[in-house]
Amino acid sequence: MSQNKRSSLGRGLSALMADLQPEGDTKTSEPRADTISVPTEQITPNPDQPRRVFDQASLAELADSIRTRGIIQPLIVRRHPDDAQIYQIVAGERRWRAAQMAQLHELPVLVREFSDAEMLEVAIIENIQRADLNAIDEAASYKQLMTRFGHTQEKVAEALGKSRSHIANLMRLLNLPDQVQEWVREEKLSAGHARALVTVDNPTALARKVIEKDLSVRETEALVRKKPEPSTRSTTAQPEKDADTRALEGDLSATLKMRVQIRHSGTDGGQMVITYRDLEQLDRLCQTLSGNA
Repeated sequence: MSQNKRSSLGRGLSALMADLQPEGDTKTSEPRADTISVPTEQITPNPDQPRRVFDQASLAELADSIRTRGIIQPLIVRRHPDDAQIYQIVAGERRWRAAQMAQLHELPVLVREFSDAEMLEVAIIENIQRADLNAIDEAASYKQLMTRFGHTQEKVAEALGKSRSHIANLMRLLNLPDQVQEWVREEKLSAGHARALVTVDNPTALARKVIEKDLSVRETEALVRKKPEPSTRSTTAQPEKDADTRALEGDLSATLKMRVQIRHSGTDGGQMVITYRDLEQLDRLCQTLSGNA
């Protein structure tokens, strides 16, 4: 394990979040003693900022608010590793961009010492706290916190004030095809629609039907329940899967990064079907099953 990763895990999520509050919190408070003012031109964005798209209309609204009320919540920055006169944004890039639109010459900042890994970690956490974050990007942020920094679902849930089931259910959405995920990002489908489509065989086709017919989440769930079994399966009617079975399928799919289906035979036995996309995935599955992954 790298030194940066050890440092990040050692400090802990709660410590990293100490200076963060939701950006929508507009309560006026006394300036903190450790807040300093820095010329706008001496502040640069985080090159590893997870959020790549900033809505211009939203930035314009924030700029109008800044012109009227100023910057209520200071940016969190660190000194640039290559130039001590420059400050690198850890959290608050939207405020920095909007402040430039409002033509502010100085910004209030909190200077903190963060490693590269901690800087990315805080940027991810800040994005998760954004109220307008869509379900897919939120799920990807949770996954990044766990895969890059070794945090468990329980640790992330505790630090962010979320339930473990909320995080687990969102992360299952990452098993959906890219097209369906994009429709969620575009708000053509809600997170509820997407959750109903996670365990079906043809989520893209069903998602397209949901969008075309403007179906509600309840109607989508009903459509999924009555979807006919493919002709390659037994013609014997299959009982509806219970919530525990669907949750187990989702967990296994997330772990293996392949589609997993569990079919009970009506007795104590049954089948578990793992669908691989190509030979590379099959090879990775074989390595996992043999303990060589």
